Amino acid sequence: MECISIHIGQAGVQMGNACWELYCLEHGIQADGTIPGPKVAKPTEPEAEQVDSSFETFFCETASGKHVPRAVFIDLEPTVIGNKAWVYQPWSCTAG
Repeated sequence: MECISIHIGQAGVQMGNACWELYCLEHGIQADGTIPGPKVAKPTEPEAEQVDSSFETFFCETASGKHVPRAVFIDLEPTVIGNKAWVYQPWSCTAG
């Protein structure tokens, strides 16, 4: 299952940014989209406590291995999206 969020207008974008910061903290994703720690091959039948792929519901993995939010931000004023735009995919932030 996948989930996408749509944030429209100044208040929507600001609330969306706050929510995504919390999602990143909850799932251990750093501001640059990376997950710290060594990459380990997945076992064929992982135990429940070893599996935390719930972030795949809210994040998608890029070709470079970074995890970016499944979100769309729309606002007429580009400064609202401003300093957080680098966290998201370029197509997901629309301003103007």
